[in-house]
Amino acid sequence: MPRPRFSILLPTLDGADDLRVLLPRLAEQRDSSGAALDCELVAIDSSSTDATVELLRGAGARVESIPRSEFRHGATRNRCAELAHGELLVFLSQDVLPADEHFLAALARPFDDPRVAGVYGRVLPQPGCDPLTARTVLDLPEADEQPSVRDLDAVGGVWRLSAAERAEWLRFNNVASCVRADVFRAIPFPPVSFGEDFAWASRALSAGWRIAFEPRAVAWHAHRYTPAAAYERYRVDAAFHREAHGWRVRPTLGSALRGFVYECAQDARACTAAGPAALLRHLWRSPLLRAAQVLGQYAGSRSGGGGTLEERARAGIYF
Repeated sequence: MPRPRFSILLPTLDGADDLRVLLPRLAEQRDSSGAALDCELVAIDSSSTDATVELLRGAGARVESIPRSEFRHGATRNRCAELAHGELLVFLSQDVLPADEHFLAALARPFDDPRVAGVYGRVLPQPGCDPLTARTVLDLPEADEQPSVRDLDAVGGVWRLSAAERAEWLRFNNVASCVRADVFRAIPFPPVSFGEDFAWASRALSAGWRIAFEPRAVAWHAHRYTPAAAYERYRVDAAFHREAHGWRVRPTLGSALRGFVYECAQDARACTAAGPAALLRHLWRSPLLRAAQVLGQYAGSRSGGGGTLEERARAGIYF
């Protein structure tokens, strides 16, 4: 059986509504000449109770089911990769949507460089997102328009970077990414509770590979958080950066207060630009949402990790 060019890997849970949009878009993927791409679809489903599995199998996917309690961000994706046969492993979230039929082809272009191990695409908010959610996504580095390729040739070990530099240099995003299958067999996602994409990038870079950001591969993805969900999301994220990179996102209450003021001011600008209706409908959410966000970052930045960053890196705990 010929080896497919792409293996599209999906961890799923009650994602029927998203898959009804995503699966047809994946089937539409074309190369620059308009020919259909050679793809397979592999999914690990966490015991969905809706039509997720039926939709996947109807699209020709290979599906393996696991109990919800066994889902782990890295380990579940590793298992998905073990079931795949493609040359390139495409990691997607079930609620992401490629913006056009050339998404996969664009995501594969940086692999023309034989040292590129992984590529991640540009992430933009879905059309019609509320201005607060849209602004949050557009402020992230993954929304940038400029491509980049990173390696450690002129740097040495990742511990030689400053904490903030590490958080940017090791950036990778499993919402919409692609990895050489041969590399992934040697460097799978490490067993961390969160941030397996960053931790993988660090290991790949440390092994001499390159990481590329390809903004021509556009995917739509955003979450509208409640204050409670925002607190937990940003707490976990800040705790990961503290442990993995030694970077404290909000190290003091003063930094949290400054962050709150900044975020609310940016929300006000976004709502104003969206028009009077947006001001009335959405701006009232901003203080609650951003207070939860910065307090979560502050809480996640509080505790210290075990050992120095270089000690943890050399031991392979995160890197």
